[in-house]
Amino acid sequence: MPDSLYTLVSYLFNALTLVVIGRALLSWFDPGMRSSVGRVLYDITEPMLAPIRRLLPGMGGIDFSPIILIILLQFLQQFILRQLA
Repeated sequence: MPDSLYTLVSYLFNALTLVVIGRALLSWFDPGMRSSVGRVLYDITEPMLAPIRRLLPGMGGIDFSPIILIILLQFLQQFILRQLA
């Protein structure tokens, strides 16, 4: 059972990381997130990205919040997986 929980947590964090990367890449082509895929990615990631954006100072139009979120997700994943091991 612990192995399956370990694997599930790992997959969830990896999927969330891919969703954040997907949103960042899609924002170059669909900045308003008007497509259905863009809307889903926005709805999943915005609750996590908005607080980070509020904490970061303005960077001249460059949004570093996805990078910060990915780093935080990786730290959190490693912490949780160590607790499960």
